[in-house]
Amino acid sequence: MRVLISGASGLVGTELRRQLEAAGHTVVRLVRRPTRSSAEILWDPATLSLDPAVFDGIDTVVNLSGASIGRLPWTASYRRQIMESRVQATRTLTDAMRRSATPPAVLLNASAVGVYGNRPGEELTEESAPGSDFLATVVTTWEAEARLAPENTRVVLLRTGLVLAKGGALKPLLPIVRLGLGGPLGRGTQSWPWVSLHDEAAAIVHLLTSSLSGPVNLTGPTPATANDVIKAVTVALRRPFLVPVPEKVLTLALQDAARQLLLADQRVSSAKLEADGFRFTHRTAAEAVTWMLR
Repeated sequence: MRVLISGASGLVGTELRRQLEAAGHTVVRLVRRPTRSSAEILWDPATLSLDPAVFDGIDTVVNLSGASIGRLPWTASYRRQIMESRVQATRTLTDAMRRSATPPAVLLNASAVGVYGNRPGEELTEESAPGSDFLATVVTTWEAEARLAPENTRVVLLRTGLVLAKGGALKPLLPIVRLGLGGPLGRGTQSWPWVSLHDEAAAIVHLLTSSLSGPVNLTGPTPATANDVIKAVTVALRRPFLVPVPEKVLTLALQDAARQLLLADQRVSSAKLEADGFRFTHRTAAEAVTWMLR
């Protein structure tokens, strides 16, 4: 296949490119700087600029573009950037697809489990209703743009959880743990929907040729709490799990970002992905952390 990727230089995009090329697929990258090879295509989502002819010969588009939600604090201007970066990138792609004489057969569009909001005590599937907080609003708006792809393009919404990778959401935690200051964040019993970087990219590769459409949860198959994930890091680094960070301290320092990223309770099911035949390499958060730190 020829696969066009936006966000190809990011954490997930880099691993996805590696796996696609190892499987014999050809990767073409969308870039916002002058192109350096025939494997790159210039676009400008800020002005909705993309030549529809770029889809000639492209089988699948994977859209991973969006400002990091891990960048803190969420100021008013950065909240706008979180929303606009996702909406503009997706709109640029779907607009160009609709104008293309040869639109791609598949659009795999990044999304997030943030769509569910804080839902303690629930098992969350793709059929669960969305939440109402900032991240839920971002994701529902983002997904609505992806659904505007041409009628004959299969659209998959990649609802991703906490990606366990050295450069991922746990990056700020690693030096703290190495100093011996790891411990519960708030209660620590809140469910964190995690996935290893390897399995995140492998699931996207699987979905290239799947018949699934609509939202698909890309989260590990074994539920884990925040304590489970952080304890796995402390065990792997041979450091203590002792120093709690109270919920009040987190919310005072990070406000909504703490409530929606660190303290939200989301037990998200990956049953739909597994029923489609995908097999996880890392079935527990501990396995994923060990692989991550190796």
